[in-house]
Amino acid sequence: MTALDWVLVVAIVVLAAFVVAGLLLGSRALKQIQSGRDERRGQAEDDANARVEVAKARIEDANAKAASVRAEAAAAKAEAAAARAEARRVLESAHEEADTILEHAHRQAESDAEQLRTAARRSGERETALINATAKEQAAEVERRAARIDERERLHAEEVERLVERERRLATVDGELASRESALAGREAEMAAAEESRRKELERVAGLTAETARLELIDSIEGQAKREAALLVRDIENDARSTADTRARHIVVDAIQRIASEQTAESVVSVLHLPSDEMKGRIIGREGRNIRAFESTTGVNLIIDDTPEAVLLSCFDPVRREVGRLTLEKLVLDGRIHPHRIEEVFESAKNEVDRLCDRAAEEALVDVGITNVHPEIAKKLGRLRYRTSYGQNVLKHLVETAHIAGIMAAELRLDVATVKRSAFLHDIGKALTHEVEGSHALIGADMARKYGESDDVVHAIEAHHNEVPPQTVEAVLTQAADACSGGRPGARRESLEAYVKRLERIEEIAGGKSGVDKVFAMQAGREIRVMVRPDDIDDIGAAVLARDVAKQIEEELTYPGQIRVTVVRESRVTELAR
Repeated sequence: MTALDWVLVVAIVVLAAFVVAGLLLGSRALKQIQSGRDERRGQAEDDANARVEVAKARIEDANAKAASVRAEAAAAKAEAAAARAEARRVLESAHEEADTILEHAHRQAESDAEQLRTAARRSGERETALINATAKEQAAEVERRAARIDERERLHAEEVERLVERERRLATVDGELASRESALAGREAEMAAAEESRRKELERVAGLTAETARLELIDSIEGQAKREAALLVRDIENDARSTADTRARHIVVDAIQRIASEQTAESVVSVLHLPSDEMKGRIIGREGRNIRAFESTTGVNLIIDDTPEAVLLSCFDPVRREVGRLTLEKLVLDGRIHPHRIEEVFESAKNEVDRLCDRAAEEALVDVGITNVHPEIAKKLGRLRYRTSYGQNVLKHLVETAHIAGIMAAELRLDVATVKRSAFLHDIGKALTHEVEGSHALIGADMARKYGESDDVVHAIEAHHNEVPPQTVEAVLTQAADACSGGRPGARRESLEAYVKRLERIEEIAGGKSGVDKVFAMQAGREIRVMVRPDDIDDIGAAVLARDVAKQIEEELTYPGQIRVTVVRESRVTELAR
């Protein structure tokens, strides 16, 4: 049943319920009328009539409602019939459209199947042709392999024949060798007997035993061998020196000539010029409170003497001394000098020096062309701006060393970037010397290893002072560039006492050798002339003496660059004409 049918059924049921209710009410009213007929007949009749009228009115209303419901049901049935007709029409049109689509699909499927059959036929023909061609090629390859196998079998047969012939010849040679060995054994026995008789005759004639003669012969041969070895060593050394020195000199000179760097000598004292001598009193303060506050805050000793319009700042820490100098300079320019103001200006100067250190590190890295440096390493490099080594600024020394090493690496066709990085970072440990115990080379290598530098760079740093034996060419070039930068004239200064002691020790080493007459240290200790007595030392002995003196100097002394040892042997003959 459809929804409309269900609506009609419900409406009929409701109408029937109304009719039944009306009938029940009417029957109840009639019963009430009959029960009160004796007492109030007239009144009951009126009430009954009224009730009957009411019931009739209700019945009429119910009939009217039932009629309206039947009319609505009829309309609903008509609409349902129309809907069924429309549904049949739509269904018939859908069936027709489905038949059309199925027919079109059948025709399309037949067309696609025909195309697939055609494509499959063509693909099969191509594969068949390819298989036939492959089969032909394989057959030809089999024929070629069979021909090669036949050729190998023929060569193998010929080789077997040659081996058989060789075996026959070897058997013949073995027989001949056996006969020769027997003959040689007889001859050796005869020679041994003859040698024994000759030895006995020689001992009788010379009056020496064989052992004594052998020792004398060994002594003579040993002396001759030493002399020949010295001559050979001298020739080899001269040849190696003539080639290696020329090449090394060319590389080093080219590197040094292409470097034009500034050199400044710094000390532990900084000088600050004052606008007038009256400022000294303000710096000292009442009862010296300002100068005491300044020294306790900055850690720098302030020296105020009779020098006009100048004060001295003394501190072994160059960074701290620079912070103190900037603090005092700002206080003098401001004019307000008291303990609280000193602390404020000190913090400002400290931040400014940190910025200057960072800027100096960045400029040095840009100058050398190095990137990807850890920020902590860059920060430590900036502190080297205010550090010196023998009067040479360490940061400038690193830049100079990196340029020299890069030029050498380019001449030798090596990795320029790695060599320059190794040379630039080789003294990074000097920024930590007062913080970490140990050699600056080793602690610098540990720091580089900690912040991700490569193994070649770390090894070059730890080996540049031979705490670790150098194992790579980068380490050797770092040592060479360091020596070139520190050993060039004017690069470093040393105390007069150390300089004199080094010269005296050089002369003592050379003067302690046998046969030495005079010793002269020249060119600030970079060359030593050794005068020998010609009667005591010959030319070969002079070469041996020069090598021994140079080796002893290398082992006992520490010096920048190199020292040339020159041995002079001179023979003079004098006669008088009377």
